[in-house]
Amino acid sequence: MNDLPASLETVRARFAEAAAAASNEETLEELRVAYLGRSGEVTAIRRGIGRLPPPQRPGAGKAINDAVAAMEDVLAQNRDRLAARSAQEALAQRIDVTFPATRPALGSLHPVRRIIDDACAYFERHGFAIVLGPELEPDYYNFDALNIPAEHPAREGFDSFWIRDDLLLRPHTSPMQIRTMQRHHPPVAIVAPGKCYRRDAVDARHLFQFHQIEGLLVAEGVHFGHLKGMLDGLCRALFGESQRVRFRPSFFPFTEPSAEVDTTCPKCRGEAPACSMCGGSGWIELGGAGMVHPNVLREVGYDPNAVSGWAFGFGAERLALTRYEVDDIRRFVDGDVDFLEQLGALA
Repeated sequence: MNDLPASLETVRARFAEAAAAASNEETLEELRVAYLGRSGEVTAIRRGIGRLPPPQRPGAGKAINDAVAAMEDVLAQNRDRLAARSAQEALAQRIDVTFPATRPALGSLHPVRRIIDDACAYFERHGFAIVLGPELEPDYYNFDALNIPAEHPAREGFDSFWIRDDLLLRPHTSPMQIRTMQRHHPPVAIVAPGKCYRRDAVDARHLFQFHQIEGLLVAEGVHFGHLKGMLDGLCRALFGESQRVRFRPSFFPFTEPSAEVDTTCPKCRGEAPACSMCGGSGWIELGGAGMVHPNVLREVGYDPNAVSGWAFGFGAERLALTRYEVDDIRRFVDGDVDFLEQLGALA
């Protein structure tokens, strides 16, 4: 009995210290079980009362009950402490509905789609109609009607994704020029955007699937100067007022004369000999153009002595490379969200 008060005081002190250090309700419950539970330390001391002489048992029981009451008070105080802390944390994390909401993540038009829309809008302002057509076309519309017969070597670069003997994925949107001229008498003014497919090896400037923008104007008195003026205006609309256009002689079976079309490098403006975009030439190639070949006009029932026309075809990704100063065409299709968000911010 003489040792009981000291033992209880030691247990109470250890219990109070552990309870004060508890950081959550689960820890407090583990302490209660360890000290006051059926197999706890205080319960073990209580069971020793039976070994005491009968006169000492009432005093021992009272001392143990007092210790238990004190320990339960300590438990209650620390539960209150933890509850108050939880309430403060909840208050700190509470949503203030008067604060502005988090701005949601919004998408934007793909840069290639944006360049197509802007180019089409330019031609619409000048009275051109937008025409869309199928991506699967017979070889007649892809080649024969465009003055590219079966034995013509120009087919080698286009003759690729065949679905059957007379049907293939279009290598250009030129079939819509033929279809439109067959359905309408001149004058005809159209722009034909859409997907195209060629067996090009994928590199920094080529894709096997890409987008093209083609234009066609057929009427009386149309000449090469009209073509130059329209494409010069297109480049200024897409790249800025300081843009210039040049034409280099070339060959295409469906136009005569034919030309490759270049525009001023939008990065160096022709003033940097070591420009990474144009290689120091000061020019960026956009595509091909020319006056519609008389054979094409005859094929659709037009009289080449009465009407004339011009046509051009630009790769939309090439236009986007120039506009956004991108060094690799594959970046438009590799799904890099950071890259697309950066270009979206330039819209």
